This record gives sequence, C-alpha cells and structure tokens, in this order.
Amino acid sequence: MAKQQSNFRCTECGWSTLKWAGRCGECQSWGTVVEASEIVGLTPKAVRPVTVTDARAARSIVDIESDSVAHWPSGIAEFDRVLGGGIVPGATILLSGEPGVGKSTLLLEVASRAAASGARVLYVTAEESVNQVRLRAGRTGALQPSLFLAAETDLGTILGQIDQIRPQLLIVDSVQTVSSALSDGLAGGPSQVREVAATLIRVSKDRNLPILLVGHVTKDGSIAGPRLLEHLVDVVLQFEGDRQTALRFVRAHKNRFGSTDEVGCFEMTGDGIAEVSDPSGLFLSRGTVAVSGTCVTIAVDGRRALPVEVQALIVKSSAPQPRRVVNGVDSARVAMLLAVLERRASLALSGYDVYVSTVGGIRVTEPGADLAIALAIASAYKDKPFAGSLAAVGEISLAGEVRPASSTKQRAAEARRLGFTTLLDADAGHIGEAVRRAFATATAATERVAIPEF
Repeated sequence: MAKQQSNFRCTECGWSTLKWAGRCGECQSWGTVVEASEIVGLTPKAVRPVTVTDARAARSIVDIESDSVAHWPSGIAEFDRVLGGGIVPGATILLSGEPGVGKSTLLLEVASRAAASGARVLYVTAEESVNQVRLRAGRTGALQPSLFLAAETDLGTILGQIDQIRPQLLIVDSVQTVSSALSDGLAGGPSQVREVAATLIRVSKDRNLPILLVGHVTKDGSIAGPRLLEHLVDVVLQFEGDRQTALRFVRAHKNRFGSTDEVGCFEMTGDGIAEVSDPSGLFLSRGTVAVSGTCVTIAVDGRRALPVEVQALIVKSSAPQPRRVVNGVDSARVAMLLAVLERRASLALSGYDVYVSTVGGIRVTEPGADLAIALAIASAYKDKPFAGSLAAVGEISLAGEVRPASSTKQRAAEARRLGFTTLLDADAGHIGEAVRRAFATATAATERVAIPEF
C-alpha cells in the first residue's frame, strides 16, 4: 500500500519540510508554509489528450485580427497615461499602496468617470459599508446613476452580483478581504487570495470585463499574498505618496499593454483627488527674492521630466560630529558629495552642520541631481545666491568629474520650456569649474540688474 505522509509546503516556491515553520527556508517568505497531504509511492496518472474543436483550433498569428478598440479612456488622463492609453477590455489591474494613501478615493473617481460616460460600473467594497462609500462619493462628487455599490466579502455573492448587474467595469476593494467557500483558510491567506484572484481573472477573460483590484501591502511595501497574484494579473500599479503631503504618484511595475516608464501625478484635495497634468510648479519655491543655498535640477521620473529645487543650509557646528540631515535625497549620496566638495573644490565643510532638502516633498535618488545638490551646498557655504535662470544636471564622481546624466535632450528641452536660460551639465568638466561658472552667472545677472538703462 502507498504510504501517506503529511508534510508542509511553501505556497510561494514549493519548498517542503516535515515540520511547520513560520518562515520558508528557501524564499524566506513569512506565513506561506501550509500543511499538505502527499501520497508517496503512487505513479501519477498520465493526462489524456482532448480532441480540439474547430472553434478552439490553433490559428496563424497573422490570421488573428486585433480588436478595433484596444483601450477605452477612463476619463482621468494621468491614470490612462500609466495604463498605456486607457483600460483594455478583459484586463485585470491590481492597484496597491500604503493604508490611507487614497487607493479607494482614486478608484471611486475612476468608477464615477466611467459611469458618467454611460458605462455600468459595479463597485464591490469588502472593507466598508455602502453608506461609508456613499458619503465619500457625495463629498467628491462621484454620484452617478449607473454606478452600483455592493458590500460583499463572499466570492460567490460577488459573482451573483455580476450576473445581475452585468457591469462593463468591476472594482473590488480589496482582494485580500474576499473569501471563497471552495478554499480553506481565512480571507487574505495565500490559498484564499489565489482562489479569489484566479476566479475573477477567469470571469474577466470569459466576459471581456475589465476588473480593478485593490491589494494590501506588507510592512516592507510588497503586495500581500502569494507572489502568484502579480503573475496572474495583467497590470500591477503602485500608488505612492506621503500622507503628510498632498502629492501622489501612480507607477506601473508590470503592464502587458504598455510601457512601465510612465508616471501619473495626482494631488489630494478636500474634494477628492485631482490629476496634475503639469507638476512643474509643485517642486519649485514661490519666493521672488534670490536666496542662497538653492539650485534647480531637472529630474527624470519614468518618461516625465520634472524640475526639482534642492535647498541646502550650512550652520557652524560646535559638536564633535557635525549633523547631516537630509529630506528627499539620499543621505549616503550627500555625504559623498560633501567629501568631494571639500577635497576637490576646497570647501571646508567638516566643521558645519549640513541640511539638504527638496521642495514639495518629492524624493530624488537619481545621480543626475548630484550637481544641483553640490551647487546648493556651495551656495549656502558662500552665502551667495545663484541666478534664477540657472539649472544644473549632472553626476559627480569621486574624482570630482561631472559626468552626463541620462535623457540629456529631454532635460534640456524641459529646462528651456520653463524659462531656464543657463543649464550647467557635463560640459563644465569638473566640480570646481561648475562652482566657478555658477557664481559667475550669478554675478553677471546681478550686474545686469544693478546697472539702470537710460
């Protein structure tokens, strides 16, 4: 007789062990080791071939016609930008983000815009009651007669709602709170999330119904549940933003219908969420008087060029170890730039507290912002402001060399569009020469202003 052996297997990578463990020994995932029953000694049955009908017969790829409408716009241009032009019928889109960042508010706005265009939309909320969603919809102006709400946590009931409403767009908030009677475990477990997602995706493909799923995230920011969830869906979106600021970004980590380089920009307001088509003014200070310690760089986020103002403050330190406080930039990068400025540009910064921050709450981590950070620190050290028409783009090496950044033409075009007439880049060659040119530009601008024309 075959010997029945009870063991435990990881739902993520398939690693097996005789004893239960809270963490997988192979992929190091937590809570993915579940009990399974294996039959040892039996030969698995061979799968018999099935006769293929003419309707399901394989065809040449050149004989298959694509749909006439590949995308239909959701009504939110920034959201469509990230999706690659709009929502594709039959696609499953997974939107994840930190709690309270505004995922439900964004999808309620998408549902409202779709319903306003005449589509029937079913919004399934598994975390809130319909009264709570109704209050938020009244505040944000998302009341539409063809937008239907249902508070359900059972997968079978949701499928019944789909049969009854026959929507053209389905939103499930969230996939981790829906459970299926065909799978064991609590809602949010790996087996439950896998079963719910697989069923909804099958319904999406069979009915050509686009589905938007909300996904929870873990402490480290990854999507909760099995990794298989990200493989099953067509699009994976990340909704990012600091709850202390109103700025929000939508990025695509996976997109079968478009590029993953696009970034959508939004702003949370008292009336809901608003798209920001031109965020150039969000990251620049609004002062009219030139202040030392500021420099503007043109950062590239995805395919979008954004002007970012870097501010620095230098204060004489009486402590044995001066403070290095940064916000919006990489602390290790700033420490390296301070060493380069002291060694290659003869700026004695070791006895000063240095504070570096960006305007608007944006985070810049690309090397192309090195030159702007270094110039802002040099301006604060000399207490001399630069000209308002100056922007800087470039990477700085340990030797003090200014290296070119990526997408140079795009950055230069955006700088010209915003009115920056002087762009310091890799042509300066060395950090010392870049600092000299920046101060020379400021001096020339000051002299032009000081001399009146008669």
